[in-house]
Amino acid sequence: MAKKSEIVLAEKISIISLCYNDETYIKKHFDNLSFANEIILIDNNSTDKSVEIAKELGATVILQKDKLKAECVKSAIASAKNNWVILLNCTDHLSEELINEMSSEISKPKTEASYFSGQTLFFFGKTIKYGVFLTRKKLLLFDKTRHSFTESAYNSLFKRPKLFKNKIASFAYKNFDDFSNRVNVVRKEEALVLFNKNKRPNIYHFFIKPFFIFINQFFLKLGFLNGREGFILAYIYSFSILKRYFILWLLYRNMD
Repeated sequence: MAKKSEIVLAEKISIISLCYNDETYIKKHFDNLSFANEIILIDNNSTDKSVEIAKELGATVILQKDKLKAECVKSAIASAKNNWVILLNCTDHLSEELINEMSSEISKPKTEASYFSGQTLFFFGKTIKYGVFLTRKKLLLFDKTRHSFTESAYNSLFKRPKLFKNKIASFAYKNFDDFSNRVNVVRKEEALVLFNKNKRPNIYHFFIKPFFIFINQFFLKLGFLNGREGFILAYIYSFSILKRYFILWLLYRNMD
């Protein structure tokens, strides 16, 4: 059983946690977040007992249904009881060092509007040490009165003004099917966003982009040094990009 965090932050915090079939993670996840004053869980159409467990543990649950993730996150931010908000996935874990670092930052007389963090990715039980995923900066903590949430800011590839020294531990994929299903959910939503923006797929999206994403991840960013897990990660990730545009192509033809 996971040990509950005994840290008390200087300011009250609301946590927004994104969920998709995470019944095996939720209890440990909530124990890790016991320092929070409020937990809001956004569920993306889970088919397991995620929602039931989250409610039993005292979380406020928002059902995404047919809405886009960004819309649900904005709604959750607006309804959050506290100004300081942490944004996570249910598969994320915050170390004691990272929690203390956040507490130290928000207790200062002058604070930033938002703080980002790197991620340590655990893939099939192995720590991924090479690849493009190591350079990603994820929005973690922000003051909702000063920071305006956007989907592009959530999954940022760019350097941000304030980056925590400690990283989020992401235990995102426990097996092949879990990884594939989670990626498919993300790509379907990305396709819907592109469709709403009237973006149309072309030959580049179907053939060239997925190929170069694989080359970049596996060779240029040294993903091959991760071993077979590195190949699986690069292959499925590049294939999922192809699937994003295939779903977009189907949307323009009114097909599921």
